[in-house]
Parts: sequence; C-alpha cells; structure tokens
Amino acid sequence: MSKLIAVAYPDVPTAQTVLGKLADMQKREIIKLDDAVVVERRDDGKVKLHQANSLVGVSAAGGALWGGLIGLLFFAPLLGMAVGAAAGAAGGAMTDIGVDDTFMKDLGRDLAPGTAALVVLVRSMTEDKVLEELHGQYQGKLISTNLSTEEETRLREHIDAATGAGR
Repeated sequence: MSKLIAVAYPDVPTAQTVLGKLADMQKREIIKLDDAVVVERRDDGKVKLHQANSLVGVSAAGGALWGGLIGLLFFAPLLGMAVGAAAGAAGGAMTDIGVDDTFMKDLGRDLAPGTAALVVLVRSMTEDKVLEELHGQYQGKLISTNLSTEEETRLREHIDAATGAGR
C-alpha cells in the first residue's frame, strides 16, 4: 500500500526543489513514488496543481512500443507505432491514478496565500537515506499523511528537528 505524505512549504520553488531531490532519489532507487504533485495557493486565493509526471506521455511511449512490435508483424512498423502512440495517449489521458485531485484542491484551500505543499504517494523508500538527504535544508511542515501513528510521529519529529520547531 502506498503512503500519502503532504508537506507545506513557504513557496512553490522550495516545494519544487524538494520534488527534484525526490526525483533524483527515485533515479537512484532510494524511493519509489506513485505520484507527486506540488499544490500552489496563489496570492489571489486560487489553487493550482503542478503534476510531476505525465501519464499521457508514458502511455503514448508504451503504445508506440507495442504498436511498433505489432506493426513489425504486418510489415508496417511506422504505421503501427503511430496508431499505438495515439491509442496509448488517449488511454493515458483518460486514466487518473494517484492522489485524488479533489483532496489536493481542498488541501490547497487550507494553505496560506503564496505558499505551496508537496503531496507524494510513496510506494517504498529507504527511510533513513531519504530523511538524511532532506534533513535541515527545507522549512517544511507536515500537514497530512495516511501513515501509522508511530510512523507519523517519527516523521513529524524529524521535520520539527530539521526546522527548529522542536527547540
């Protein structure tokens, strides 16, 4: 089961920087994310979601691969790739997995104007390495999780220690 973690940050660039660090850690297989979104509350009160990955692009690439393979069987690989990419893109555009958009917009309405939150759906992680790499660099505040009470307490203590809130 994936774990939902939402952390508020003072601004969008900080949240996007942390997201970039998580993406780098994912490349190194320290963490595996199912979804990641930066939720921005603009100064005018509107909530904007910055999606981290494109399901349409991923599905189109997968469709092109399968279309090309099928096309090879019928001696028309380029046509097969084009049809496969179109079908994959259409399927990806209709698929919405990950964190619920309504939840994120509701969360965004609770943020102060000009601030942001990073919402991640974590499939797995090497907790000590992730926390070590993020320790003390960003002024985050844990605002929502579906972690167990023990896991949430441990994460909250780590964030508080890093931001000086526990002092």
